[in-house]
Amino acid sequence: MRFTAIFAALPAAALANISPANPVKRLARVLGYAGLRLVGNIFQPIKNREDLHGKVWLYVVSANNYDALEFIQKARPDAVLLAGQAKNIGRYNAAVNRLPLRRKLLYYWQFPVAFFGLLRTDGGRAWRFFDFIFYAIGYYEVYRRALRHYQPRAVVFSNDHNDDTRSLLLACRAEGVPTAYVQHASVSANFPPLGFDLSLLEGEDALEKYRLCGPVRGRVELVGMPKADAYLSQKNTAPAVRRVGIACNIHDPMPALVDTLVYLVQELPELTFTLRPHPSDGRDFEPLRQRLPTLQWSSARQENVFDFLLRQDALVAADTSTHLEATLLNVASIYFRFGTNKLTNDYYGYAARGLVERADSPAELAAALRRYAQHKPADLYRRAAYYNATLGTPDEGRSQIRTVALLNDWLNNGAPIH
Repeated sequence: MRFTAIFAALPAAALANISPANPVKRLARVLGYAGLRLVGNIFQPIKNREDLHGKVWLYVVSANNYDALEFIQKARPDAVLLAGQAKNIGRYNAAVNRLPLRRKLLYYWQFPVAFFGLLRTDGGRAWRFFDFIFYAIGYYEVYRRALRHYQPRAVVFSNDHNDDTRSLLLACRAEGVPTAYVQHASVSANFPPLGFDLSLLEGEDALEKYRLCGPVRGRVELVGMPKADAYLSQKNTAPAVRRVGIACNIHDPMPALVDTLVYLVQELPELTFTLRPHPSDGRDFEPLRQRLPTLQWSSARQENVFDFLLRQDALVAADTSTHLEATLLNVASIYFRFGTNKLTNDYYGYAARGLVERADSPAELAAALRRYAQHKPADLYRRAAYYNATLGTPDEGRSQIRTVALLNDWLNNGAPIH
């Protein structure tokens, strides 16, 4: 994914947070990683709260992953949540066990080989993203060693495209450790091929997109959206829109975002607007607060996305899986692009598939909101059936139960024991 045209074409502000355009700054970040993470890991003791030997590992790389897998840990006494040493899991940093990465340093002799090999196959992108190559070195070897030492019963993932998760997946294959995957957010056709022994996907949309990514490996079951179970009975029944949420992230340029908000607040003074920046969006929003004092705010670090959506009648956003979550709750969702990156146009295909309405200008957006302010249909949520396999079935709201049952059956009958 890091070497795709879509990734290279991301807005400069979005890339700056993860890979600075200035090569000197990239080098400084690499040196900081080497000093703080690699050398720092050597002197940082690991004291896990739980024994990892022979357990079912629930491997997480973010707070969202933790939220997506925690219900499995509660359902199985032999399941443990864990992450790589020093991996930032946000508010759950102290709650996860850690896999040691001290020996990662031993494999950095491979970096020149990997860099020049990728320079030959991928050209300038290897140079532009040499920091990503550096970060990825050593994960595979260290994780193979950890698997041999701890002999986990299986490893369950909720991310399938980060460098550390891909490394652990490949290490599991090499060591014969069974792997399962629980989808936690919408996917795109730019993801790696589905490569787990058991994949529990939300619906047909995810399966079709993974088929576009390449051959689908292992057993696949459609289980719906486990994280939405507790909220599906609280669908929005308001007959008209009065409260509008705006979800943004670092990919949405600030000037266009500000201009759109100013326009909407002026054009639709009867509506209440709430802005919810993505938790990784560290931009300074204070000038916007001062310019639009009536604008309300939602902190993604403190408020669950479903709790946020329960307070809204409509959602406006660009490329985010929040559209699907909103539609499930019968919140009127409108796709509106603040940016101009043509390669990410309708990235998840929500507009093309008819899950959400699309507006291509502020005027079209205001017109759509005015229409919903007159009448909001009571059956918008039905559009999400293609994305959530349990919607409208006896299993609606029971995706967690279905997921645990399938995992238990797989572990008891399908996944080999060492």
